[in-house]
Amino acid sequence: MKQRVISAIVAAIIVIPLFLLGGWVFNAGVVALAALAYFEIIKLKESHNKLSNNIRIIGFLCLELIVLSGFDIGFSINGLTNLSIGITILLLLTPSIFDEKGKYTTRDALYLIGFIIFIGLFLNLLVVTRNQPGGQWLLLYLLLIAILTDTFAYIIGRLIGKHKLIPSVSPKKSIEGCVAGTLMGTIIPVVYYQMVISSNLNIVLVIIMTLVLSILGQLGDLFFSKVKRENKIKDFSNIMPGHGGILDRVDSLAFITIGYVVIVNIINLIV
Repeated sequence: MKQRVISAIVAAIIVIPLFLLGGWVFNAGVVALAALAYFEIIKLKESHNKLSNNIRIIGFLCLELIVLSGFDIGFSINGLTNLSIGITILLLLTPSIFDEKGKYTTRDALYLIGFIIFIGLFLNLLVVTRNQPGGQWLLLYLLLIAILTDTFAYIIGRLIGKHKLIPSVSPKKSIEGCVAGTLMGTIIPVVYYQMVISSNLNIVLVIIMTLVLSILGQLGDLFFSKVKRENKIKDFSNIMPGHGGILDRVDSLAFITIGYVVIVNIINLIV
């Protein structure tokens, strides 16, 4: 427990200033985060320990390209671009054609591409969100959903959780915890959204959006839990003693951030 608390304090000391300053400082922090996440992705499967350094470097550069695509002098313009995705697909698929020793198969290539685009999109959207006017308050809204959902799902699950949610994926998660996490991860962020971000959007839409994002956060947690279970590991890394790796900490936030962009675009189409 002591180690867990110390890790959390150190992480807060690093993350909070980046969050408050925004701009190129925040962008630089996200670039570093991408590098750490990439290391965890590469180490996931035993086969990827056989990847050549050239492939590892190409994959890393592609991830950073996606994270930073659509930016000018550290500030967001258009976000993720088709160009960055196209370059990533072509650079990582092509070498698999010439693999004769099974060290870089088409399956390896598709695995890398999938994770790189997924993590790259998430981190790109973090930068896009933070660097827009008032973006720090919107990003805090997304963080509140993730933190409150996870916290109350854990607490209530430990106290009264009796019915397992999906034991084959995450044995400790319960239906009771899921419901409690969804409720608290919806109510408080909705109040925050109305008071801090905007009261112009219909309250019913805000409730529905926040409810869906809270559920998506839990699905993100379950997705990364299944990835770890399939790879027979407890944590993605030990970079944060007591907490695990970077992917262990951003699992729910990744689904929430991507889900938010999807929902906002749908709302803009129908409202």
